[in-house]
Amino acid sequence: MTDARRRRPDTMIVEGGRKPEWTTGIVNPPVWRASTMLFDSVAEMEASNPPRHGRLQYGRNGTPTQWALAEALTGIEPGAAGTRLFPSGSAAVAIALMAVLSPGDEILMVDSAYAPTRIFCDTVLKPMGVAVTYYDPMIGRGIETLIGDRTKAIFLESPGSLSFEIQDVPGICEIAKARGLVTLIDNTWATPVFFQALSAGVDISILAATKYIVGHADAMIGTVTANARWWPRIERTSQVFGQHVGPDDAYLATRGLRTLGVRLRQHQQSALKVAQWLQAQPQVSRILHPAFADCPGHEHWVRDFKGASGLFAFELKGGDADARDALIDGLEHFGIGYSWGGFESLATPADAERIRTASRWQAEGPRVRLHIGLEDVDDLIEDLARGLARYGASA
Repeated sequence: MTDARRRRPDTMIVEGGRKPEWTTGIVNPPVWRASTMLFDSVAEMEASNPPRHGRLQYGRNGTPTQWALAEALTGIEPGAAGTRLFPSGSAAVAIALMAVLSPGDEILMVDSAYAPTRIFCDTVLKPMGVAVTYYDPMIGRGIETLIGDRTKAIFLESPGSLSFEIQDVPGICEIAKARGLVTLIDNTWATPVFFQALSAGVDISILAATKYIVGHADAMIGTVTANARWWPRIERTSQVFGQHVGPDDAYLATRGLRTLGVRLRQHQQSALKVAQWLQAQPQVSRILHPAFADCPGHEHWVRDFKGASGLFAFELKGGDADARDALIDGLEHFGIGYSWGGFESLATPADAERIRTASRWQAEGPRVRLHIGLEDVDDLIEDLARGLARYGASA
């Protein structure tokens, strides 16, 4: 097989984690279900401690089904030393933060963070004695002015999942490294296919693999991938917190991973077409999409990213939240539901100002967040056209 350093991303997505001893000739690593592993002797059982990746010991420590997924994800993130699996993206964020923070520390948390991340900071980290300071996502290298003696970590999310600002990740990471801080990022929107976080200087990259990795809206899973400096801490903390992903969910994520590249490119193509169409509509005041020149941080997207996924938002002219909600309720091809990243299109309200404290968020009118799925894009546009016509008549 070609040296892994020479394989291109799509090839690594297809080939990663398919060790012969794990697949036994089956193309995709099969589902290994197990709790107890039997040993030939007491000596062999005792020698299995401490547990190691790739060696059967106990179900919580994984089987080839989980190892294959973790190894494949590590392979598509240059600079990674390992990946741990979690039962959800929120669990992945929580354990990553617990791994790097102690009472008395301070974390600088981006103000555009995913709401459950913010809730964890406010309801778990703060009561345990960790100071949480929220910062403007567009602060860039100016973040150095916020770093104090207690500061231990900087958390990024680029783009913000409701407001879509693209952060200056390399600039912030350069400052962090110079000051001896650990950096973490929620890279769910882009995945390593469109943004290689560790190559940009991040220490720990987190994915809600429920979304684009699984890709079919039928499994919950989170992942944490870390560089060599922080991997032992992530691995150990995950173990002592008893974090585990069942083999069936891991299998679904691995199967979804194999088509990640082609799916993302289709999501991107369709989403750009929908966003460009929306931009020309009289009922729409603004498109919140990193590929658009007026999106905050667009220049960072151009510099650092290889593409854009299917998630973006738009602002409506005039009207109110009730009219916006009626628009969403009347759509035929867009579902209404939490999460995104599957094959289906979704539409939800996007009220970023409700969770902002360090930076102001102003909008001309109510906002709608869209996830553009794999349906025919012209059907989606026609559906939105009918919805906007209804909105225009009621606004």
